[in-house]
Amino acid sequence: MIAHIHPTLLSGTIPAIASKSVAHRLIIVAALANGDTHIKCNTTCADIDATIRCLTALGAKIDAVDDGFMVKPMPKSVAFGLLRALHHATLDCGESGSTLRFMLPVACALGAEAIFVGSARLGERPLSPLSEELIAAGCELEGLGGFPLKTSGRMRPGRFELPGDVSSQYITGLLLAAPLLDHPSEIVVNGRIESRPYINLTIQAMQTFGVDVYVDRRTPGDGTEVTVFTTEDDTYRTPHEATVEGDWSNAAFWLCAGALGRLPIKVDGLSLSSAQGDRNVLAALSRFGARIGRSTDAAISRPDKLCGFEMSAKDIPDLVPIIAAVASVAEGRTVITDCARLRIKESDRLATVAKELSNLGAQIQIKRDALIIDGVPQLIGGTVDSHNDHRIAMMAAIAASRCENDVYIKGAEAVNKSYPLFFDHYQKLGGMVELTQE
Repeated sequence: MIAHIHPTLLSGTIPAIASKSVAHRLIIVAALANGDTHIKCNTTCADIDATIRCLTALGAKIDAVDDGFMVKPMPKSVAFGLLRALHHATLDCGESGSTLRFMLPVACALGAEAIFVGSARLGERPLSPLSEELIAAGCELEGLGGFPLKTSGRMRPGRFELPGDVSSQYITGLLLAAPLLDHPSEIVVNGRIESRPYINLTIQAMQTFGVDVYVDRRTPGDGTEVTVFTTEDDTYRTPHEATVEGDWSNAAFWLCAGALGRLPIKVDGLSLSSAQGDRNVLAALSRFGARIGRSTDAAISRPDKLCGFEMSAKDIPDLVPIIAAVASVAEGRTVITDCARLRIKESDRLATVAKELSNLGAQIQIKRDALIIDGVPQLIGGTVDSHNDHRIAMMAAIAASRCENDVYIKGAEAVNKSYPLFFDHYQKLGGMVELTQE
């Protein structure tokens, strides 16, 4: 699909969609719990659907209702005395890295003889060192490095060790799986943990379902930071109802659009106390010079003179595309460091952000694992490719509001991965977009 955008500034009020990060976690633990749960979730997307598809393959029953999902957990097992995975189940993860990295340890903890499949790009994304930890714990993984990926054997409890600079999704997967094991387990993370807010979301979801995670930060004699997460061999206990909060990652696109325009944009349905790391978009926009407003359940961004600055992407890698778009028209230079993790997203986001913003007229370059952006008064416009990456497609659409000429986004359907309503909401805020088949 091609999105043909006629440049116009956006303004108005939009509702936040459900956080897919929170939805993944709550739906998984609900499917592992001791009773039915009503998950209130105001929207879905391809990634959430992938997690539901995998849990259904393992025996859970998940039905869509008007305001979310009713989750009936997996059946009990006579053999294990806990939740039972269906043998030879096929788990289709689509393009969702979260689904694969969360469900792989869960399937191994359940003793599932499962077959994981998904998109070619997802199969190429790394699973090491998570895969080595699962193998060391007694599981067999056949087909690593692509799909199909077959699992067999049941994961033993014990000590799991990971470096802090790997994907936080590995840590989340092990945390979600740990209560399913026969004895308490600990996950030891060496070094500073990148994307730490996502782990906090996992702990929060587990606590909602009655499982506590104990966190101990240590500093050995060499000064290296070590974090130990300990869980009991406990049972997920349903609260009967849980709510998926509004999504800061996608709200960030509209808040950044507000900073780029002439009138404010307000996003309703956001928690200002959320554990979501991408809530830091407000701090980033403030540093650019935009005027930020906050209320109990909403955030507002107003335009002002924007100036570049230097920031780290360690804890907020998903914000980099849209922050780079703002930087493209901010006065002076913006430097975004610690971007290595962007290379293993849905696209090589370090390369695709630079390439596609450059296609629109931005002055942007890659230096090692950093983006260096020299702002220009106005972008030119032109044709960009989403590279089947939802955040690249949305970045280009927001950047189009500051272009002199029309913008054409090839592969615009990539937004369905996280935000199927994106172009509907774009039009609601005054955007002029025509969608056609390629």
